[in-house]
Amino acid sequence: MKIAAGWAGFLAMLGVGLLLLFGLPQVLDLFGIVQMTVFVAMAMFALSQGFLWGYGGIMSFGQAAFFGLGGYAYAVSVINLGDSTLPVVLSIVVPMLFAALLGYFMFYGRITDAYIGVITLTVSVILFELINSTSGNAYHIGQAELGGFNGIPGVPPLNLPGDPSSQLDPVQTWYAAMGSLIGVYVVLRAILASRFGRVVVAIRENETRAMLIGYDPRLYKLLTFMIAAGVAGLAGCLFTNWGGFISPTVFSLTMSAQVIIFVLVGGLGTLVGPILGAVGIQYLINLAGAQHFVDANLGLGIVLVAFVLLVPQGLVPLVRDRLLPMLRQSRASAARPVPKTADLHR
Repeated sequence: MKIAAGWAGFLAMLGVGLLLLFGLPQVLDLFGIVQMTVFVAMAMFALSQGFLWGYGGIMSFGQAAFFGLGGYAYAVSVINLGDSTLPVVLSIVVPMLFAALLGYFMFYGRITDAYIGVITLTVSVILFELINSTSGNAYHIGQAELGGFNGIPGVPPLNLPGDPSSQLDPVQTWYAAMGSLIGVYVVLRAILASRFGRVVVAIRENETRAMLIGYDPRLYKLLTFMIAAGVAGLAGCLFTNWGGFISPTVFSLTMSAQVIIFVLVGGLGTLVGPILGAVGIQYLINLAGAQHFVDANLGLGIVLVAFVLLVPQGLVPLVRDRLLPMLRQSRASAARPVPKTADLHR
């Protein structure tokens, strides 16, 4: 029954994703499509954190490091190559290789969970300061000037694979972004349904027991860390395409804090929760940016405190584990036949 419900939920989410993929361009104007594209990029970023934290049990306070590396890897390589085919691949591979190097020293060095969070946060801050200090013509990689705090403007958009002359317009970019999000969701669900995914969850639940039955938690944690980094890097690539621009702010503490809030609001231990949390919070950020009465960061802080205190499990687990069972129970009680008076006196 539980497996059938899991498959039903997966197919339902896949159907909703495909409906949004093909339906939104029919009902939204160009501005709306552009806004939804950045929502998708942030949702994929949240998905990377949700997979790493919710299933791998690894709390990364510096997931923005991989998000930014993916964005910069795409921007630098596409400016030099003129074709986005290889740069998209590099936006995934570069963060994964960096995660492999960093994760090797963390996990094989037996670093505890608290220090892993501190190390990832520190790495993100170092990358922010490093890129922020590269202003001037002397700092360039090939033809791409890093630009320091001014960033890299005029980043070429995605094009059809192998055809630099066929650049994607905003609607086609939406199809590419939303299609990528659906593909990443399907791949992560397949990973979690595999033997590898079950071992990862088992290590999260009890690392000592998993080690005693023959699994190497260090290797599984490292691979999980790399997968999450690749997803975050692809999100950074989509984010760079959305604005045609990238700056050191992608490594900032604000980005790292936002993605944690996305996951907390949506719910740990789910893949849908981080996506919904990212879309909802990003929408609120856009609303806050359109007015001048409440600071957007203050609003995010209030939302974070409210959810930690009132809904610590997040929205999706709340609906799935509490509200839906209560609804089913009330429906079952309403459908139960009321005994007749004569039956009560028998």
